[in-house]
Amino acid sequence: MSRAALLVTHTGRRDSTQHARTVAEDLIGAGFTVRVMADEADELDLPGVVPVRGPDAAAGAEMVFALGGDGTLLRAAELARPAQVPLLGINLGKVGFLAEAEIGDLDQAVRQVVAREYTVEERLTLDVTAELDGVPLFASWALNEASVEKGARERMLELRVDVDGRPLSRYGCDGVVCATPTGSTAYAFSAGGPVVWPGVEALLLVPISAHALFSRALVAAPSCSITVTIDPHAPIAVLCCDGRRVFDLPPASVVTVRRGEWPVLVAQLRPLAFTDRLVAKFGLPVVGWRGVPAQPTTT
Repeated sequence: MSRAALLVTHTGRRDSTQHARTVAEDLIGAGFTVRVMADEADELDLPGVVPVRGPDAAAGAEMVFALGGDGTLLRAAELARPAQVPLLGINLGKVGFLAEAEIGDLDQAVRQVVAREYTVEERLTLDVTAELDGVPLFASWALNEASVEKGARERMLELRVDVDGRPLSRYGCDGVVCATPTGSTAYAFSAGGPVVWPGVEALLLVPISAHALFSRALVAAPSCSITVTIDPHAPIAVLCCDGRRVFDLPPASVVTVRRGEWPVLVAQLRPLAFTDRLVAKFGLPVVGWRGVPAQPTTT
């Protein structure tokens, strides 16, 4: 049976394109059918790849490779999620918090996929809907976060947050971020939210620059439904999902965020403690006060 992989990269960058060619050539040499998005195929200029289009591009594939930064991985997740195909991120950017491998691991990553030497974990997602006077406006989803933010810089956004149909608090703020544990190290972290280990199933609510006595970040159960209602007299607001899907919200709009029906499947090449990932990505200091490496405690 033929094996297939979808390759997603940032073809506007020369180094990304070259690395993508290397991955494609190695996979084709191992007997894979390599798909690339049609608008990237010309720039890759690689014989043997199959151009694909549309949301079903990853259907039936064994793996989706995302070569780039977190933005590229989030774009690839849009294709991997509906097909329920594992996603493997290879970081060619700066932080690349979502990536499993770094550029120096490229050859090894391909070998492990070819040999099926990887595990797959599920990452909780968000399903997001918006309505006005009971009429649906749109529906979307997020791997990292869905944020409701003010659309006019000079005016504060007035909104109310309910959890499971019960009023929680009103905020005068720049907005709120509803995030997953995966997204806790992204926008939610920048807004003052907690870092949540990916293995924890939870929904995060983080107010942005809230003028309120109660403005702490909250961690809710994954079964909770979070509703954000915009004041009828508020200025127009904006809903942004993963920084990629943006929608205008008229005054009095109601946004509901729930656990997503489909997770994103993430390929893991090797066991790596999330603590080590935090230390590496954020450059956290782990040496002793006088420059001596901290010693593990024993009991």
